[in-house]
Formats: sequence, structure tokens, C-alpha cells
Amino acid sequence: MTFNIKHQERYSRGELILRTFLGWLYIAIPHGFLLFFASLWGVILCFLAFWAVLFTGRYPRKFFEYQVGLYHWNTRLNARLYNLSDGYPPFGINKKDEAIELEIPYPEKLSRGILILRIFFGWLYILIPHGFLLFFRYIATAIVMLIAWFINGLSPRFLS
Repeated sequence: MTFNIKHQERYSRGELILRTFLGWLYIAIPHGFLLFFASLWGVILCFLAFWAVLFTGRYPRKFFEYQVGLYHWNTRLNARLYNLSDGYPPFGINKKDEAIELEIPYPEKLSRGILILRIFFGWLYILIPHGFLLFFRYIATAIVMLIAWFINGLSPRFLS
């Protein structure tokens, strides 16, 4: 997987303030509403893909493309809400965004044994260590976002 958000030379201070205080209203609510229903369909496809992988050892390509589209949409939305990119994120799973690069290669063959192990024991290696580390990562992200908000809001004459 490759992931990249292109750095802009200048960010709009007006958009920064607007997204910080009202981004939940004009960005998160409309996208969140539609993403909720798109994600419900994604969960259904994930369930069907589980059985397809279990019996065939392959992830159906259309299901995979839909899930990757959901990741793209979610990434575009979060990049705007975390003030990493200016502009309004496009709606939909097939939309492109020049500020965000996300490449997820299609797996040609998947292991059925690993699939079964993840179903029964996945919570051991996901919830406990990963969840513990993500908790501290979210705290660090909030602190860095606060610092970046103030730095981005400073006039260029103070940064010279």
C-alpha cells in the first residue's frame, strides 16, 4: 500500500478556521451520512468476500475495488477534516483527488488458513497491542494538530 498527501505551498487561513470550527457541519455530516450507507454495503460485501476467499482463495475483484473506493473516500474526508489539504472533498467511491494518493494492490491469492486464524484469534493481535498503541497515537495526533493549527495561523512575518 502506498499513501501520500501532497504538501501545498500555501494553505488558506480562512478555510483553516472554517474547517476547524464548522467542518463537522458542512463536511462531516453530509459525507458521514452517505459514507454510513456506503459502508453498510461494504460490510455486506466483506461478509460475502469472506466466504468467497474461504472457498476459492481469491477476493472478488469488484468487491475489492468497492472497498478500496471506500478507503479513498474516507481518506479524502479525513485529509480535509484534519486540515491536511484545502478544498471540499468530492463525494463518491470513484472520484479522484489530486491532493491524495492511495494505492492498494489487488491480492491475487489469499491464504484460507490465515483467514480462519484471523476469525478466531484476530482480536488477540488487533485489539490488545494495536488498540493500545492507537490510543497514544490519537493523543499525539491531537497535540500535533493543535500545534500545526497555531503555526499555520501565524503570519509569514513571524516565521521569517
